[in-house]
Amino acid sequence: MSVILPVRPQTEAEMDQLCVNTIRTLAIDAVQQANSGHPGTPMALAPLVYTLWNRVMQFDPQDPIWPNRDRFVLSNGHASMLLWSVLHLTRTQAVNAKYETLGRPSVTLEDIRHFRRLNSGAPGHPEYHLVSGVETTTGPLGQGVATSVGMAIARKWLADRYNRPGFLIFDYNIYAVCGDGCMMEGVSSEAASLAAHLGLDNLCWIYDNNHITIEGNTRITFTEDIAARFLAYGWNVLRVGDANDLHRIEEAIGEFRNTKGRPTFIILDSHIGYGSPHKHDSAAAHGEPLGEDEVRAAKRAYGWPEEAKFLVPDGVYEHFADGVGARGRKAHSEWERLFSAYRAA
Repeated sequence: MSVILPVRPQTEAEMDQLCVNTIRTLAIDAVQQANSGHPGTPMALAPLVYTLWNRVMQFDPQDPIWPNRDRFVLSNGHASMLLWSVLHLTRTQAVNAKYETLGRPSVTLEDIRHFRRLNSGAPGHPEYHLVSGVETTTGPLGQGVATSVGMAIARKWLADRYNRPGFLIFDYNIYAVCGDGCMMEGVSSEAASLAAHLGLDNLCWIYDNNHITIEGNTRITFTEDIAARFLAYGWNVLRVGDANDLHRIEEAIGEFRNTKGRPTFIILDSHIGYGSPHKHDSAAAHGEPLGEDEVRAAKRAYGWPEEAKFLVPDGVYEHFADGVGARGRKAHSEWERLFSAYRAA
């Protein structure tokens, strides 16, 4: 469904906000229709995912298995509607298990309408090979961030073996989004220690610091100083105090890209269920639908048509095409030319 909102965006910032709220409301509607899922984290992290995908990542939606693409890992995989929304809005193309492009979208709006149902392209957790655009299966806490360390090691190995002066064939980055559950797992601690020891400066973890787990506030069970822990490992530790500040998020990611010799850990202070009048900053926004009344109230807070469901306003697809689509296509084309010259040399 594509309609014109009552107030058309007049500025770039307004269009950015429209896209962010499209990600949020697709997630809210999908979880509500499924009567199952996790709406609060997509509501909180939509600005982060929008910034990463549409402003930063080198990713070609027309060829999601291009070898030098940046990798995105959603370690807190229960927030899968973040990924399904952005894969749909970027019109990322489907690829089968034999790595053949199929000429159709990876995630359709109909898949999102059938979120968490059998055979939907929008399952409850990201699963590799089932939906293109998913780099690794995530769900068990800590698994995604640990896998991202392996991905970063692999990129370093590829670069060391195949790059030559003037031919940076492999120079992609890995971005992993994680939450408190990931931070509580031993496997993530071991992986983080190894990443620092190896100086994996192509690896960025972004920690959703919302102080909420499914049981309630994290102070019930988890009170350690996360920043101090990662400083002790040897990571470059940054903090963004407002998860809605797209400019500051982009600045922090820019600092990661300029940091050499160590991985980067960005602490992102967020509000689970952002925009929900009665479930903002509460465990009630974590693992259950908002409820119809609260869905309407949250949409009202976003300036969204309250009764509209699965709404993608006019201009949103085009804005993603002009962002990640154009940037990824250009980077991919330049890489193909470089690789042809590399083969000839």
